[in-house]
Amino acid sequence: MSDFKDWKQQTINKELIFPQNIGPYLSIDETALSKGELYTIITNKKAKGKKGSIVGIFPGTKVEPIIEQLLKIPRRLRAKVREITLDMANSMKTIALRCFPQAIQVTDRFHVQKLAIEALQDIRIKYRWEAIDLENNQIKEAKSKGKRFIAEEFSNGDSRKLLLARSRYLLYKSPINWTDNQKFRAKILFEEYPHIKKAFDLVQGLRSIFNTSKSMNIAYTKLAHWYKDVELAGFKSFNTIVNTISVNYKSILNYFINRSTNASADREAATK
Repeated sequence: MSDFKDWKQQTINKELIFPQNIGPYLSIDETALSKGELYTIITNKKAKGKKGSIVGIFPGTKVEPIIEQLLKIPRRLRAKVREITLDMANSMKTIALRCFPQAIQVTDRFHVQKLAIEALQDIRIKYRWEAIDLENNQIKEAKSKGKRFIAEEFSNGDSRKLLLARSRYLLYKSPINWTDNQKFRAKILFEEYPHIKKAFDLVQGLRSIFNTSKSMNIAYTKLAHWYKDVELAGFKSFNTIVNTISVNYKSILNYFINRSTNASADREAATK
């Protein structure tokens, strides 16, 4: 409605740095502000996405140009940073280490959970393609016999193909947040596809670790049990997540110090 796409100011062609907004707790993330172009954005958590949030916005994600600009900020200001929240990209870690060497690095929990959710959705999508192929073959067979194809439906009115398509959003949520229709659909889905249920339980188990662990030691122990559950499940994609967590376990466990996330960075980007 605001014709934002036609605004001349929408593209940031050079870095924008506001050293006065530096505080003890920062977030660094990459995001697409317009037309899919990636930017690296650093924000002050204390401002909570409001005035004074932005420490720096940099076109692109190349490490060296960003470091070069950040190092121009006086050392005394950069030394104020005690904690910086980031994803698991080595580029973000390098920027944080070089420019804010005294800050503890904290891996954003939502990046970790996102990997697990993507693994779950990949399993659902695999079954959906199989259902599409099955229905296509059934349609062809019906046509060859001069018959009209009518897809079989489950008790909620979904065909197999639609069941798998319509289950996408409920798999993102915790069961306590499901609507009655989603509860009914999930019951059918899990009965028909036990592997999806098993993968969903792994996602919920990981989410529970972040939600309920009161300390780093407790989280470490719970992650060890979760690793065992993943091993027993036998999903290759979840084994990859275990390896990723193992590589980044120090910064992931640092979350349980102050329970910091990149939510402020994401919220700031969403307003742009």
